[in-house]
Amino acid sequence: MGNALKKKVFTFNRNECSRSPEYAQFLQDLIAQLSPKLDSSTYVFCTVAHAKYGELEKLKPIVSIAELEGLTLVVPLEQAKAEGLDYYRVFRRITLKGHSSLEALGLTSVVTSLLADQGITTNVIAGFYHDHIFVPSDRADEAMEALKELASEPNG
Repeated sequence: MGNALKKKVFTFNRNECSRSPEYAQFLQDLIAQLSPKLDSSTYVFCTVAHAKYGELEKLKPIVSIAELEGLTLVVPLEQAKAEGLDYYRVFRRITLKGHSSLEALGLTSVVTSLLADQGITTNVIAGFYHDHIFVPSDRADEAMEALKELASEPNG
């Protein structure tokens, strides 16, 4: 990732997301602590019509979201195959190990903008302690490299 991209990302966040120089520094500190960790497992997003939360525990979902159309699950690829579930693409999970807040304005924007500018699809799920980014499995190493570089130079 070049410095021009980093400056673009940080300019966006300083101008659009932050309200003070203190917040800009807070965001840079969060970025410096990203500590991205790539999960060795592969995952898929599946949906099961008319299912309710808790009914599909046997699939071992790591994420479950109840939607009007059914239950969206993120499950290990092997589980989806074993159960004959349809899925579109295989993903890997990158966990941002640095502790952030559910109210940390701008962090997700920086990360997703960085990866989007490199043509990497992201699906972000915020946990209480960490953000989890699902990226296509064939682009996971590239995404990790970009995130590590970002964390190593949070000031651009």
